[in-house]
Amino acid sequence: MADGQPPGVGTPRPAPDRDPGLQPERTRLAWRRTTLSATAMAVLAGRQLLRSDAPGAVEVTLAVLMGLLWAAFVALAHRRMRAMAGGRPPALPPRTALLLVGCTLALALGGAVILVRPGH
Repeated sequence: MADGQPPGVGTPRPAPDRDPGLQPERTRLAWRRTTLSATAMAVLAGRQLLRSDAPGAVEVTLAVLMGLLWAAFVALAHRRMRAMAGGRPPALPPRTALLLVGCTLALALGGAVILVRPGH
């Protein structure tokens, strides 16, 4: 070489091809863990209802609401996981993101109410 450097030194190397299969798989697994957490919260709400001596309107309403929120969350998450199966998914629509956040917050709030209710 004229500049005294070995071949390849100082010249940029082409970027290696990225394996697109790992990141979507990790994201799918994260969605599965999140749906599992939501399922656990809904099951605990139902368990609390069944263990109650005389469930009142609040307990029944809370358990039904948590069940509906769980179903909505699982349906939205499943739709997202299916979209990811074919490679790079489209961007998550803001409305879907808001619904998922709302379901998550409502399930967390419902779980907190179950935990702090007096007498349980």
